[in-house]
Amino acid sequence: MPTRYLFYVIILIVVFLVIWIGKESFTQPGVNDLELEFEEMAFYRNENNTGPVIRVYSVYAADTLWNILEEYGAFMPHTKYGNTKVFFFDSKENSPKTTFPEEPYFDEKYYKHCIGKYEKSSMGDEKFVKFPFR
Repeated sequence: MPTRYLFYVIILIVVFLVIWIGKESFTQPGVNDLELEFEEMAFYRNENNTGPVIRVYSVYAADTLWNILEEYGAFMPHTKYGNTKVFFFDSKENSPKTTFPEEPYFDEKYYKHCIGKYEKSSMGDEKFVKFPFR
């Protein structure tokens, strides 16, 4: 009789673990969970899949809550030995619609509207700068 109870306990533990792992897998936080309104205006990614992958984003942000802007940047994809740059802008109209792989990453007329820059380097170092062009 005790082996029967042990069997049921093991089955319950396994079922609990499967449900818990499944829930954790499908409820990861993401960009949509942030408190601000964000809209990706432009994106560049080089075609190089064997070397460093360069990503440059132009993003409209509804406000300047710096910690949330930094969180948004941290959620963006990053490749080992690659570089990800996210530029935040204060209005949709004054956000670049195209970005480029090297400096200048977009037309200089948008510099005064850039409110923040998040960068994750090839070694995983993260850096956030407020008003990078002022």
